[in-house]
Amino acid sequence: MRSSSFFTMPGATSRSGRRAIRSLLVIALTTGVATAVPAAQADTPTATPAATAAEVAAKPYMGWSSWSMQSSKYPGLNPDGDYSYLTEANVLKQADALASKLKNYGYEYVNIDAGWWMDKNWKSGFDQYGRQTPDPVRFPSGMKSVADHIHSLGLKAGIYLPVGLEKGAYNDGKTPIWNAESCTTADIVYGDLRTTNGWDSAYKIDFSKPCAQKYIDSQAQLFADWGYDFLKIDGVGPGSFKSGDNYNNVADVAAWQKAIATAGRPIHLELSWSLDINYAADWKKYSNGWRIDTDIECYCNTLVTWENSVDNRWDDAPAWSNKGGPGGWNDLDALDVGNGEMDGLTKAERQSYMTLWAISKSPLYTGDDLTKLDSYGVSLLTNKEVIAVDQSASPIARPVTTVNNEQVWGTKNADGSYTVALFNLGDSPASVTANWASFGFTGNASVRDLWNKSNLGTYKNKITAALPAHGSRLFTIKPGSSSTLPTTSYEAEDAANTLSGNASVAGCDACSGGKKVGNLYTGGKLQFNNVTVKKDGIYTVKVAYVSGDARSVNVLSNSGNGTSQKFPSTGDWSTAETVSVQLALKAGTNTITFDSGSGYAPDIDKIVVPQTV
Repeated sequence: MRSSSFFTMPGATSRSGRRAIRSLLVIALTTGVATAVPAAQADTPTATPAATAAEVAAKPYMGWSSWSMQSSKYPGLNPDGDYSYLTEANVLKQADALASKLKNYGYEYVNIDAGWWMDKNWKSGFDQYGRQTPDPVRFPSGMKSVADHIHSLGLKAGIYLPVGLEKGAYNDGKTPIWNAESCTTADIVYGDLRTTNGWDSAYKIDFSKPCAQKYIDSQAQLFADWGYDFLKIDGVGPGSFKSGDNYNNVADVAAWQKAIATAGRPIHLELSWSLDINYAADWKKYSNGWRIDTDIECYCNTLVTWENSVDNRWDDAPAWSNKGGPGGWNDLDALDVGNGEMDGLTKAERQSYMTLWAISKSPLYTGDDLTKLDSYGVSLLTNKEVIAVDQSASPIARPVTTVNNEQVWGTKNADGSYTVALFNLGDSPASVTANWASFGFTGNASVRDLWNKSNLGTYKNKITAALPAHGSRLFTIKPGSSSTLPTTSYEAEDAANTLSGNASVAGCDACSGGKKVGNLYTGGKLQFNNVTVKKDGIYTVKVAYVSGDARSVNVLSNSGNGTSQKFPSTGDWSTAETVSVQLALKAGTNTITFDSGSGYAPDIDKIVVPQTV
């Protein structure tokens, strides 16, 4: 039985506090007395060829998820206690609303999150083979009936599990495994019953034992027989605020991929939460998507708040920008922008929220009450031009300029145009400028406003927008002909430059020239000498750098004071990316300096300077 006082603890709205709330939901269930329910298992079907990852997740998926409303204390959402929103009636109501309001715009998944096998007193139900079975009060018609109704609407059905063997399913190791002669739960876990997942609510499965894969096969087969098209595995590590051997669930994810391949039904496999980027290759190899961050929900009287934790994504998304693509996508979590009062956000924040999700090519799944969308929420969720950005084949956008809270993100499209987003992440209005030079061209370009669905005409060299607090704009920029910007590159390791403090040259396979300047910390400096331009002016200088985490550095030209520039993470220390900085240069020879000050700066590969303004 859970302790209700835990849910009101002051720390419950921090990142760790929000996950701790969810942990109690799972732990309380899996440590209680499990209810054995007879299995509804069809004979083993003849397996059909498995769909490839690229087929299952050719584009980021779109739909609805139950967790945002389950976790909220918004008045009336959970009348029978915390997390009581999750019922068959509510899921079907949302499925009907999705079909009538959003299906025509590409939203198709109806995803049931944590708790479908748990009663209102937090007791889990398992069949005689140790597999989760639906609570008869929450889902009186059973999970197959729910999936059948969802399919009748032309939609797809999703379901959820925590990773590992839930403690309530173990039954002193005596529970038999379906379709696996002589295998019991004792034969699939480690002898010391070591625990795993983000809440330590399950025993870690030992996949060196043949019976272990059989258990995962039995779960996948059950979901396929019920007709589910999507499976979210939660608490996966490394990630979920856990590390170490006990929490390395790569083998679990691989086992799920293998099981799905033989279950006779394509199933999208999604992983959660805060997955370790150092294992990105594994997540991409074995799954179709991975949550890169903590829960978006605030576990408060709304679904989310800006500070807790929508705004975190601008810091965390860049590191993953080169990880997602067809077959597997970076998941920023639920898109709760459909009802301002329930969401807890301003209109400007709601637009910025969806703008970042779209340019990051995150799955677009809302957690809103689809029966109560307001008109502005509908306009956001059904904007075909913005949805097209998310679903297009263009690369995932990255920050192009990051000056304090004023950011420009962008990516180049196949037709030579650019998708460009302007953000003001500050708490007061500000103007944000996108300079064409940051994208490698100059002169005239036509501008399309995607949110307002209007052509703004031709702009020369840049566009500036006055943005409210937490506001944004989203454009398509099409350069005019013959507008390539002539530039000169300067390598950081060039012997003509001046290195001071700890700064030193190091090898870098991803860098031009195979080298970079690193160890820029606590006073370390790199000064580029002999930077030549034709006339005085403000120049947009592109900086190629490497940084395994987000870092700042003071950038200055000549004898100026300089400004602190934020460099987003490149994801690791072997990947180079670029950002642009604005610097005043004089006709003739200049210096450009990167000064770490008292902190740690990124490693610098090179700078690219326009020959003129």
